[in-house]
Amino acid sequence: MMTIFDFEKPINELESAIAELRQLAAEKGLDRSREIAELEAQRERLLRQIFAHLRPWDKVLLARHPKRPYALDYIRLMCESFLELHGDRLGYDDPAIVGGLAKLGGYKLMIVGQQKGRDLKERQKRNFAMAKPEGYRKAMRLFRLAEKFRLPVLTLVDTPAADPGVESESRGVSEAIAQSMLTMFELTVPTVAVILGEGGSGGAIALAAANRVLMLEHAIYSVIPPEGCAAILYRDPNKAPQAADALKLTADNALELGLVDVVVPEPLGAAHRDPQTTALSVRAAVLQQYEELSKWTPDALREQRYQRFRAMGVYETTR
Repeated sequence: MMTIFDFEKPINELESAIAELRQLAAEKGLDRSREIAELEAQRERLLRQIFAHLRPWDKVLLARHPKRPYALDYIRLMCESFLELHGDRLGYDDPAIVGGLAKLGGYKLMIVGQQKGRDLKERQKRNFAMAKPEGYRKAMRLFRLAEKFRLPVLTLVDTPAADPGVESESRGVSEAIAQSMLTMFELTVPTVAVILGEGGSGGAIALAAANRVLMLEHAIYSVIPPEGCAAILYRDPNKAPQAADALKLTADNALELGLVDVVVPEPLGAAHRDPQTTALSVRAAVLQQYEELSKWTPDALREQRYQRFRAMGVYETTR
């Protein structure tokens, strides 16, 4: 079943009318091109009007859209080749984390990403992109492999949070997240992270301690999901839209606060309407960052990454 949000309903109605006209024209052999063109122009105007006034909660819904492209979609659309690597070498392989060797433009690199599922079976297999300790340990293995062979690192972030289950807690998920962050901080190769959809809590930061952090226009980046924030602050998860306003979780907010370096524009109507164009935009933005970072020395890369995150949250008060 197709997911339609409230703010998308007028657009969907126009698209249904366009589809019906095209079908009628094909069946009856009629020329309805003028009417179709008028409706398409109306749809374009409506899309621009609606997407120019999205609320933070609307962005949350778009970031979670089931048709939004995921990490493996971007890898397929951006990369000339990709060889997936499995396992943490401690006996586990977490499907919520995917990673491997890839070619992107003129670069050979290591890609590590969080992968959601497209249907219920795959969502369960991927644990809704909520990685367990072994997922972060697999990521660390790939980071160290990249360091050994002097490969740039690209991380694709898209998770509501790390796995909160009892088993993950008992196996040290918080320690794995901290170690993943530390491993990224210690790398002396160029690192770029892209927030694709949901950048939730420590589960996201574990893969986002990079030299440059990019964020898609309709992605979100937050210390906690709006529902969890509403449950804590307002004692009511249904106040998630109100919490989304307070959390400052949109790409514009993240850029203003210095949490990300670049906001990558999405096609009109968001990434799920045109994954190919979105992937090409991400590819171009990533290659630009690697071109700049490739000029830096290993020590400079590590120091810049440290100073970048060290400066977050620093502010001045004036009377």
